Amino acid sequence: MKYPNKKRRWTLSREFVTWRKSARSSGGDNCVEVSFAADGSVGVRDSKDRDGAILVFTRTEWSAFTSGVRHAEFDR
Repeated sequence: MKYPNKKRRWTLSREFVTWRKSARSSGGDNCVEVSFAADGSVGVRDSKDRDGAILVFTRTEWSAFTSGVRHAEFDR
C-alpha cells in the first residue's frame, strides 16, 4: 500500500477519494464511512480512525450485503 498524502489514499491500486456517512448518523463520529472507487470496489472505514484500515469489497459483495440489510437478513 502507498499513501501519497492524507487526502488521497491508495489501496491495492484503488482510489477512494470521496467518503460519506449515512444521513442517519446524527453527525457523530461513531459510525462507518463508505467510498466507491472507479473500478467498482467499495471501501469502508471507521469514522473515528480515518487514517486506519480500509475494508475493501467487490461490487457484488457490497450489493449482497446491502440487499441483506434492506431485507432484514441480519436482524435477530
